[in-house]
Amino acid sequence: MTNFRWTVVVLLFFAITINYIDRAVLGVLKPALDEALKWDQKDYGWMVTAFQAAYAAGYVFSGRLFDRIGARLGFSLSVIVWSLAAMAHAAARSVFGFSVARSVLGLAEGGSFPAAIKAVTEWFPKEQRAFATGLFNAGSNLGAIACPLLVPWLAHNWGWQGAFIATGAVGFIWVIFWAWLYRSPDHHPYVSAAELAYIRKDPPDPAVKIPWAMLLRQRQTWAFVAGMMASSPIWWFYIFWVPDFLNKRFGLGLTASSGPLVVIFLAAGFGGISGGWLSSALLKRGWTVNAARKTALLVCSLCVVPVFATPLVPLAHVWWAVALVTLAAAAHCGYAANLFTLASDTIPKQAVSSVVGIGGMAGSMAGMVFAQLVSRILYATNNNYLVPFAIAASTYSIALAIIHLLLPKLERMTLPDPKTQQAKTPRAAPTPAG
Repeated sequence: MTNFRWTVVVLLFFAITINYIDRAVLGVLKPALDEALKWDQKDYGWMVTAFQAAYAAGYVFSGRLFDRIGARLGFSLSVIVWSLAAMAHAAARSVFGFSVARSVLGLAEGGSFPAAIKAVTEWFPKEQRAFATGLFNAGSNLGAIACPLLVPWLAHNWGWQGAFIATGAVGFIWVIFWAWLYRSPDHHPYVSAAELAYIRKDPPDPAVKIPWAMLLRQRQTWAFVAGMMASSPIWWFYIFWVPDFLNKRFGLGLTASSGPLVVIFLAAGFGGISGGWLSSALLKRGWTVNAARKTALLVCSLCVVPVFATPLVPLAHVWWAVALVTLAAAAHCGYAANLFTLASDTIPKQAVSSVVGIGGMAGSMAGMVFAQLVSRILYATNNNYLVPFAIAASTYSIALAIIHLLLPKLERMTLPDPKTQQAKTPRAAPTPAG
């Protein structure tokens, strides 16, 4: 049996790596840009909000679009546009200019996870989806690791403008490999009959059209939305604000913060893989999908809780603070791997990108509100991070409780009867003879 589906995961892994490098550059350069361009916390908060507002729109728009045009074309368009937007940051000189560049970046990057989850749903049976999702999602952590290692060097040698241009250009290389290697498994020359049979081992979904109005009435959609609204803003908080926290609380500059950030996001990558592995291993032991997914989500939720103590760590013990954030970031990635897989467990293949898009939009909108809240709290309290970290510690458990209330047995969405849809479809009028 061939195993080309794992090549697809490698492609997705590097796409998410590039995605996170491009979005994290601004956070790594923030201390230097604060000084060079005279920003304050509110200015930075507006730039983060601009990204997340556009990211929300990109998520929901691309989710529906990719269900129609497919992951191959959709992902290619997404990466091309966000790479151009990342490079455009080099031309910005004002808060407005950066906000425009961040908006285009967010709009295009919103397509990354709907496309990736759609690809995993096409290429993997249920028993391997959480693990595959954890693997490709680990690319977000490699991106977050590579960014603080590469960007200070690029900025030192080429200036901050050169850092934006160099990191943005990498996406075009990925598009070449994606267009060359990605196809549907049913028509792929590198997939054997045995691998295709394994990929298609789950019962197929009926071929029916699922309108948005129907998706918005489903408990499965709102369970995913609840998880995204609780977890996405916290991940943005780690990406965009932890470098600033290390600088304001412990006095770590651009270079000194690289080591702690590498540790945080390296461990987060293993957390995502471990969280996906956990639920997949429980399924192989005979656990139900409901028990396996929710157990993994519960373990991750509990591991997040200690992060509330991060701002209370004494100034002389910066690595204790790093350890708390590291545990929480790793738990977030494990939570995310199972949350995204929960969508593919409960939503038909033909609508999974749409639901991921709806959930991503909701998560990004919550992230916008949280970014504004954080920026105003820090502005009013002279950079006291106690309240933001307390919120970060609690949201995952609340979301899991909501998910369980909405889907106590993790029921799959009920599809309309194809015969009923066909009966409702008007037939074309006969063409007159002659």
